Amino acid sequence: MKIGVISDTHGFLDPKIPDLFAGVEHILHAGDIGFASIILEMQYIAPVTAVLGNNDVGMDFRETEWVTLADTNFMVEHIVPPMKPAPDVADKLRRREIGAVVFGHSHRRYCESHDGVLFFNPGYAGKPKLGLHRSAAIIEIADGELRPQFLDL
Repeated sequence: MKIGVISDTHGFLDPKIPDLFAGVEHILHAGDIGFASIILEMQYIAPVTAVLGNNDVGMDFRETEWVTLADTNFMVEHIVPPMKPAPDVADKLRRREIGAVVFGHSHRRYCESHDGVLFFNPGYAGKPKLGLHRSAAIIEIADGELRPQFLDL
C-alpha cells in the first residue's frame, strides 16, 4: 500500500502533488492546512485523513486522528517533538499499538524510529519562501514494513 504524506501546506497545494501522489491509496495531512479546500482537492487523488495545525482556525478537523492502513496503526498530530513527546502524546502512544506517528509543524523532514515507532515529518509543502526546502512524502507498506521516501517539491 502507498500512502501520500504532506504537511504545512498553509493554503497552497503544489501543482506537482497530483502527479507525485498518483497511485496512492490514502493521504495523511499533518496540519497547517490553510484552507479546507486543500483537503477537498486532495480527495480527488485518494481519501484523506487530516488534522488541525496551530495556524488552522474554523475548520472541522480534529487535533489527533488515528487511522489503520495495511494493518499499521498511524497517529496523525501536528506538533509532536519526537525525542520527548508531550505527556498527553506519550500517554496516547502507551495506550495504543502504533506503527507510526505522522506530524508536521517544524517545516523540517524527520524520519526516525523510537521504541519501535516511526516518527515521520514529511517537511514543508507550502509556497516557496525564505529558501525553505519543500517536500512531501510517500510511505509504502509492504510485508508489514514501512518504507518512507521524501519527494522534493
